[in-house]
Amino acid sequence: MARRKVDYLLIGGGLAAANCARWLREEGADGSVVLVSREPDPPYNRPPLSKGYLQGKESRDEVLFRPDEWWREQNIDLMLRTSVMKLDPGERVVTLSTKDEIEFDTALLATGANVRRLRVDGCELDGIHYLRAFANSEAIRAEAGRAERMVVIGGSYIGTEVAASLTWAHGVKCSIVMLENVTHENSYGAKVGGYFQRVLEDHGVDVYGGQELDRFEGSDGRVRKVVTKSGLELACDAVVVGAGVLPDTTLAKQAGLELGEARGVRCSSGLETSTPGIFAAGDICEYDSPIHGRPMRIEHWDHAFNQGKTVALNMLGRGVEHDVVPYFFSDLADWTWMEYVGPGSGETVVRGSLDDGDFTAFYLDGGRVTAALTVGRSDDLEHARRFIREHASPDPAALADQGTDLASL
Repeated sequence: MARRKVDYLLIGGGLAAANCARWLREEGADGSVVLVSREPDPPYNRPPLSKGYLQGKESRDEVLFRPDEWWREQNIDLMLRTSVMKLDPGERVVTLSTKDEIEFDTALLATGANVRRLRVDGCELDGIHYLRAFANSEAIRAEAGRAERMVVIGGSYIGTEVAASLTWAHGVKCSIVMLENVTHENSYGAKVGGYFQRVLEDHGVDVYGGQELDRFEGSDGRVRKVVTKSGLELACDAVVVGAGVLPDTTLAKQAGLELGEARGVRCSSGLETSTPGIFAAGDICEYDSPIHGRPMRIEHWDHAFNQGKTVALNMLGRGVEHDVVPYFFSDLADWTWMEYVGPGSGETVVRGSLDDGDFTAFYLDGGRVTAALTVGRSDDLEHARRFIREHASPDPAALADQGTDLASL
């Protein structure tokens, strides 16, 4: 067993740790930086796995966070296929899967999330796929090359994006089976979610809402049918499951770090955990949001990316709050594109036309704008960010009126 000492230890192979490493160097950190990742690949952007990479439009190199040589040029030690098995916050040391130990001055936990796996009859059959890493996307793309019909379980981002990619790029006949009555209903409400469902259906994707999965059936060890509890039966050549994720807080729990009510690692507004000098970012981070005025845990890649920068600055003693309004985007092949700032919920006020696919939906909770989703109106998001930051309560009728200048509200 060997032990080494480092200045900055980054645990996790996603965008939070990668962007933290980047900003440490860009902001002048000259100490040793080690990034430990259980993945076989260097850090990369995950959104293309269900979109451009799955479609075959983007290559592996295009999806990477930085080229392989960048890590060497920045003198960042990238330890792949390696897990942190134990964290001792008091001794400030971790034990790796290799049995070696790393002593650190300051650390980041960015262990991400694991896919939620379905435990139903037939779940062990071949041809049932989950999407989280390069290899998963490649396996689904290989299935698309020989499949005529595929079923996607789940009506949120992974489900809708995968169905659109398989249909548009590979000509596969896709069906979506979901608990929601309408796609994206849980995130955006039935009115806005209905827009995305209509886009999917207009391009040949069958959508079955209000359906709870009962079992998978197969022959010769391979899935051949999806059966729901209501009796719906769909023949298929393969299945993709997009049933959400669970934050991976195993290491944090073992270390005795304080957890929050939203199943994340409890952090300050500067993303520092209950142990000084140990930070958290990404899917596991539940932080005191200075914008929202309450603890928040947000699961999407862009927020993890921005949190990585905040952690880097605070590792360098800058004492900044994470005051970034969360943003992300999604697209359904080349059929439609959406952008979102939030998260938030409440009364939905639509500016523009859902029928024409040119609209912004503002979400008002107690009169305050808490989030906004736009299709074809990116400029509206800057106003939405201002509303969210200022806890603004603009007149709903004025928001909906296209004759109103949003800058005046």
